[in-house]
Amino acid sequence: MHVPVLLEEAADALNIRADGIYVDATFGRGGHSRLILSRLEESGRLIAFDKDPAAISAARSIRDERFQAVHGSYAQIRTALESLGVSRVDGILLDLGVSSIQLDEASRGFSFRHDGPLDMRMDSSRGKTAAEWLTTVTETELKEVIRTYGEERYAGQIAGAIVMAQTRQPIVTTFQLAEIVAAVVRKFGHRDGRQHPATRTFQAIRIHLNQELEELSVTLPQCVELLNANGRLVVISFHSLEDRIVKRFMRMQAGTDTLPRKLPVRDEESRMHSRQTLQIIGKKIRPGENEVAANPRARSAVMRVAEKLETGSKVDR
Repeated sequence: MHVPVLLEEAADALNIRADGIYVDATFGRGGHSRLILSRLEESGRLIAFDKDPAAISAARSIRDERFQAVHGSYAQIRTALESLGVSRVDGILLDLGVSSIQLDEASRGFSFRHDGPLDMRMDSSRGKTAAEWLTTVTETELKEVIRTYGEERYAGQIAGAIVMAQTRQPIVTTFQLAEIVAAVVRKFGHRDGRQHPATRTFQAIRIHLNQELEELSVTLPQCVELLNANGRLVVISFHSLEDRIVKRFMRMQAGTDTLPRKLPVRDEESRMHSRQTLQIIGKKIRPGENEVAANPRARSAVMRVAEKLETGSKVDR
């Protein structure tokens, strides 16, 4: 069962206008979308995106003229909306990461807790599976992926063990990969007992395979362009790599992470860096104790909110 994280908080953060146009860029199983729809009048509109064919199948079960589902990545949000005749929206929600249903379905290959084919594709209709990728990746590349996207201290040892095991027998299931990684981590160090030794490696391969950070980086600027003045951008992240990108982007667009004071620059450069497109709304929000108790997967969630300003706003210096 998929339990949407920060459900009420995310809908509240969008500051929904009953007649507005909104985007749920990661439909999942529609928890956020259904709540947004409940706050819209007949003239309102909601467009949902998801790469996962199963999520889109679930989205199409919503019979509502105000709602439309798009099978595709939010990285193409601007082009996709233009094809629907939408040039501006009043709010965009990005609930990042993998859903509970994707983790719990062994056939998707995301989880080391369920044995299944080593797939890990968000969009199961295209692209290489993790198993296929492992047949071609070099040890150096694999080490870099695990170190960069998993922030794994034993990246080199794990990469070496995976490549060595692959030469003996193809790694085609989640349990195969998890056992290889766990053996290395247990040999070289100790981990917090709450986290499986393969957590970081699985995260790293999934992020790389689905180009999650790259897609997030190209999506955020598009969101700002698409928002009407006073429109809200709401992003829920589940690990530090995502949150770092979101935090830095919002700070730069809000003019709080630009050029140092008194730095000599040309006039045009100064004007470019002094443009403020977003205002950060409040501090980051985390799930409360009750939500984490009911849904432990929510414990790492961080929500950040920003509001689009009128074009040409300036930073006070």
